[in-house]
Amino acid sequence: MRAGFPDFRLGTVLATSFTGTLSERHGDAVERIPTPQRLVDWLTVSGLAVDSCTAAQLDLARELRESIHAAATAAAIKDALPASVVQVINDCSAQGRAAAILTAKGKRQWRLSSASCVEDALSVIAADAISIIAGERDGKLALCASPTCRAAFFDTSQSRTRKWCDMNTCGNRQKKARFHANQRKNSRTSE
Repeated sequence: MRAGFPDFRLGTVLATSFTGTLSERHGDAVERIPTPQRLVDWLTVSGLAVDSCTAAQLDLARELRESIHAAATAAAIKDALPASVVQVINDCSAQGRAAAILTAKGKRQWRLSSASCVEDALSVIAADAISIIAGERDGKLALCASPTCRAAFFDTSQSRTRKWCDMNTCGNRQKKARFHANQRKNSRTSE
């Protein structure tokens, strides 16, 4: 992590991890990609390394992020997908020139073109979003139960009943709040 910036909240699903670069959307929002360099950093740790990013590319990335979040939220609550966000996702998916390659260890890796690397990386993220929103992958879109977070996440747990986008942050925060509320309640009843 670069000094002065919040840590990234990385998950196993590229598209929903990308939407997590803005957290606490319904509380004190935390922007995890406030500068073009932080987007470069996030893309690098997500396996989509690029050399540089302009302010315009950062704006496009944020527009894609918010479009994925809106579409994933709509899909999670079984609502109609807003046409404007579908258009942004589709446009980003179509504009890139990334290629899936197979590594010697049998894993998929992305090769970005040298001409427009950020757009290529965004096309990979958009394609990932399309695959989960379209229901092509085994799992379920859900919304974090934290009232200040409400992040969209892709639940691949066996029971598909996960409540939190991240147990280490939202889940623990909610459990701690319940514990303290019970402590206060118990101390009032014993007085």
